[in-house]
Amino acid sequence: MSKPLILVTNDDGITAPGLHMLIRFMRELGEVVVVAPESPQSGMGHAITLDSTLYSKKVTMDLEKGGSGPEAYSCSGTPADCVKLALQELLPRRPDLCVSGINHGSNASINVIYSGTMSAAIEAGIEGVPAIGFSLCDYSWEADFRPSENAVKTIAAEALRNGMPRGVVLNVNIPRTEGDPVRGIRVCRQARANWKERFDKRTSPSGRDYYWLTGEFELLDKGEDTDEWALSQGYVSLVPTQFDLTAHHAIQNLNNWRLHENN
Repeated sequence: MSKPLILVTNDDGITAPGLHMLIRFMRELGEVVVVAPESPQSGMGHAITLDSTLYSKKVTMDLEKGGSGPEAYSCSGTPADCVKLALQELLPRRPDLCVSGINHGSNASINVIYSGTMSAAIEAGIEGVPAIGFSLCDYSWEADFRPSENAVKTIAAEALRNGMPRGVVLNVNIPRTEGDPVRGIRVCRQARANWKERFDKRTSPSGRDYYWLTGEFELLDKGEDTDEWALSQGYVSLVPTQFDLTAHHAIQNLNNWRLHENN
């Protein structure tokens, strides 16, 4: 039997160390093809390119201690564009798994909404491909991804073996452990949290106002079954995430509104 085909993508760009590490991990599990943005696309969410052309270019990847690189393409678009292009044009066959990451920085809790890493995985999930987004809670370009190896390979191998529940992708976040092994993997729910944001307003030498978005993360959830709690305790958090955004619990309440009286 042929090896599983694994699509690898990310939002930090084709040169990101986290992507290169994920490629090395996945090559132990199957045949890898890489389609990733040519430049960083963090915070792009599920943006897609509609009003300009998309380009892809075959590239050579030199992986440290990894021998010759896999088949790889850079794409001028967003993470979601990369997956669309991969599935429709670039891959030799339908992939058995799509993995996105390893992101430089957390995508736990509310961060999943803004994440290009997770949007790439979600795009694959929409097309029925089992998909996982991996993130390390360390924003440094020199982050140490080695402690994440066992967890990443274990979760990906289980996804290949078991498949994925319909309409679900996995949001996996890995704690920064300062070189120590992670304590294990916890299946969690997304913590309730928010960003207390503000804009740093400045003026350019030409007199034009400009703004930098800044803020502080505010955890509103003290539960011990959340991704943020698991990460704080040194565990890898695994959150099953759905792309059906219907608030099913609110349907009955809204049906009690007087919506039809004037119709």
